[in-house]
Amino acid sequence: MKLAILGTGKIVDEVLPVLKEINGIAIEAILSTPRSLEKAHQLAKLYDITQATSDYDSLLANPNVDTVYVALPNHLHYAYAKKALLAGKHVICEKPFTMTLDEFEDLTQIAEQQQRILLEAITNQYLGNFTSIKANLAKLGEIKIVTCNYSQYSSRYDAFKRGEIAPAFDPQKGGGALRDLNIYNIHLVVGLFGKPQRVQYLANMEREVDTSGILLMDYGDFKAVCIGAKDCAAELTSTIQGNKGSLAILGATNTLPEIALALNEESKTIINENTLNHRMHDEFVAFQAIIEQENMTATKLALDHSRLVMEVLEQAVQIMWHQ
Repeated sequence: MKLAILGTGKIVDEVLPVLKEINGIAIEAILSTPRSLEKAHQLAKLYDITQATSDYDSLLANPNVDTVYVALPNHLHYAYAKKALLAGKHVICEKPFTMTLDEFEDLTQIAEQQQRILLEAITNQYLGNFTSIKANLAKLGEIKIVTCNYSQYSSRYDAFKRGEIAPAFDPQKGGGALRDLNIYNIHLVVGLFGKPQRVQYLANMEREVDTSGILLMDYGDFKAVCIGAKDCAAELTSTIQGNKGSLAILGATNTLPEIALALNEESKTIINENTLNHRMHDEFVAFQAIIEQENMTATKLALDHSRLVMEVLEQAVQIMWHQ
């Protein structure tokens, strides 16, 4: 995979050293805004990236690039992913995939027409502990209650309170707790249980953005609650409760660092099937294999999952704007 990275933000700083360690991935280019071009050049020098530019057309014309990783603010995902697909590039897009379900469906249609691979970068679906959770679900018996909490006080929240609006808190740019932290909870629950029958979103709104909120997902026989917050913090623990036992995720739902399985009448068992690598390592290993092998079956399965998440997200956003 010959990769171009779009963006120079925190997620790019985090992923670059990870990508350099994965066999089969060569980082060929990095895109920034003109204002951040100096940082792009610094990153290019540090990670031996040939092209650093603020000209997207020149990046897409680079014959050494076959895949584009969209690591830009949420509201830019659709336009930049679409342009890359139309230029004949495979696309890996950061979560949340797009701002709307219609945008997502448009990208999938273009990818199919262009015979290109389109994937969403969402860490928890590729971790060893996600596989372990799925393998242990049946031991819990009938699922009754699921709770997920990803609450983390944002470093930008104090500035937001003063009226300084960063993209992470800008409703027009896809900011807010639902699309930032709660999206990991949604991916986890949908990845384990599929699409819910009904969705409700109760948000704490400030300056027209959800700084925290509770997403209720009704599966008929059981209920799931997903909590995401950027204006307060709590111990990060999620639980799946059944009539024969429970399973606790000890840590954030984007890393799934450790699992505690407690069956009725039995002692607790701690499980950790994650690798020792960075949380983004396993997803990019999977992406590299999918693209190298042009594995359309795996691509379709990943897109089917992302579609269900986008359907939940769209319902929640519509409720938020009308409450």
